[in-house]
Amino acid sequence: MSDPVSYVRRFHDELIAVRRDIHMHPEIAFEERRTSDVVAGHLAALGIEVHRGLAGTGLVGVIPGRNPGSGRAVGLRADLDCLPMHEAADKPHASRHPGRMHACGHDGHTTMLLGASRYLAETRDFDGTVYVIFQPAEEHGGGGGVMVREGLFDRFPMDEVYALHNWPQLPPGQIAVRPGPMMAAADEVSIVVHGKGGHGAMPHIAVDPVVVAAHIITALQTLASRNVAPVDAVVLSICSMHTSQTGVHNVIPDAVHLLGTLRTFRAATRELAERRIHEIATGVATALGATAHVEIERGYPATVNSPREAEFAAQVGERVFGAGNVLRDVDPTMGSEDFAFLLEARPGAYVFLGQGGADGGCLLHNPHYDFNDAVIPLGAGYLAALAEGALGRGL
Repeated sequence: MSDPVSYVRRFHDELIAVRRDIHMHPEIAFEERRTSDVVAGHLAALGIEVHRGLAGTGLVGVIPGRNPGSGRAVGLRADLDCLPMHEAADKPHASRHPGRMHACGHDGHTTMLLGASRYLAETRDFDGTVYVIFQPAEEHGGGGGVMVREGLFDRFPMDEVYALHNWPQLPPGQIAVRPGPMMAAADEVSIVVHGKGGHGAMPHIAVDPVVVAAHIITALQTLASRNVAPVDAVVLSICSMHTSQTGVHNVIPDAVHLLGTLRTFRAATRELAERRIHEIATGVATALGATAHVEIERGYPATVNSPREAEFAAQVGERVFGAGNVLRDVDPTMGSEDFAFLLEARPGAYVFLGQGGADGGCLLHNPHYDFNDAVIPLGAGYLAALAEGALGRGL
């Protein structure tokens, strides 16, 4: 295998300029038109065949190797979208669009895949075909699932698929990958508790939904402590509580609305949690003379690495970064990621790429976050090495 990291370092400054340009012009889910144009322009300039339109702003580049007739193909994916939040950092390449910010490093992911694309297009030292996938709407909207449903793997048949996510908690030059779950399924929970409003000084002739909601919130904590096995994992966080009455101190409202998030790794645990949320909320409400209406909207499934591809990704990481810089025993995170939809359709692996400093780096989704440009050649080179390793050397 060649040294793609050193190769990419030759045009590192050009990639930094691209990354910072994308950072200055963030675009939210399914609106990544400028970003998509930038990516398409760079791919076309490299002589890469570009296909646009999947999930609206998504695009796929096709890079054949020296022996494309082998029939083997691998996919590399990056995400295009930003978050709907305001950037607080004071830097020359800060977001020029208030309320929009690349606070999760998708600008860096896109740039690293562009760097890998350039290396692969200029060297083509592999058999088969590499598909570079630039996906919209990871943060909200499930663009990965949309691309799959619209025929990503039918139009571009590939044997396996890989993606990177920058990880501020790891130092540059390290990666983390494991078989099985890397990130959790994420579902939205809505519970509306209906009581009977009244005067706060006469609660006995009302049915107070605030008290009922408080009991429901407390009872729901038994989901993790008494319903799911201790060696399994589930998180249910009720993150918002608002009532039909605000601004008055002595009025019992008619209703309380609870909003929360459910995170699980296993399909059976997900189903159990959904059932118990319904049973606990409606049961507690009934016992206290109220009613509860529960809605659970399924979001992203768990991001689950297939065993062979996870081990392969780790072995490639050892060649690129050194054996001591590959963490195979990393704990999965309860965050979620719509690369999960691609991994449901094809084997592959999702890898964390270290980008933090001695202080751990600024956390993701923080208004002061910025992608660490120093790791661009590392991520780009690693993605390229995955493709070369999966497809073998060209003839």
